[in-house]
Amino acid sequence: MRKTARPRRRSYHHGDLPSALIAEARRILERTGPESISFRAIARGAGVSQTAPYNHFASKDHLLATLAMTGFRELETMQKAAAKTTHERSESVDKLGGAYVRFACRNPQLYRLMFGVGMPGWRKHAKVLEAMKEAFDPLRTALETYFVSKPSAAAIPVAAVTAWSLVHGLSMLLIDGALEVPREGQQANDITARVTAWLVAGLDAGAKSVAVGA
Repeated sequence: MRKTARPRRRSYHHGDLPSALIAEARRILERTGPESISFRAIARGAGVSQTAPYNHFASKDHLLATLAMTGFRELETMQKAAAKTTHERSESVDKLGGAYVRFACRNPQLYRLMFGVGMPGWRKHAKVLEAMKEAFDPLRTALETYFVSKPSAAAIPVAAVTAWSLVHGLSMLLIDGALEVPREGQQANDITARVTAWLVAGLDAGAKSVAVGA
């Protein structure tokens, strides 16, 4: 009797392997957190030898940093897409805030990792910091329109930190379940809309105070 051939494990040629390993690491990350990620685990999931990851990543820390950088690049893409949906300054900030919170809540473990959870000393990775900075460029650009009458060196950075603090804090509250609403869905969308509305109102007031002091 002929034996049924066993399905072959997935394999990737050299050019695809880094992406395949990152994808597998991300699956493990979202399922069980950064502590469960190991070269052995991602190699097994990707269907390659246990030594294969060492050809592309110097250490687990290097792998996690690459994963965090990937997250910031995705966030940057979402922010740019959100910014293109409107030319109204208030709507622009609102759209950016909503897109930010949605990204965080759809990728909770990745989002945590992007800000150092499970990766001590993450700020030593220059490429991660660069990707983070570029992810916030759309927000900084949008905020500049609020202070067009007086491009203050202080007003825009403060406004950016204020906006970031609000959406980051809201994202973490939703991810942790502190607000007792699902992190995704209409309730989350509603509370995000209310928070960003307060943000926009505050920015309008701040812009007027800058103009008065010009």
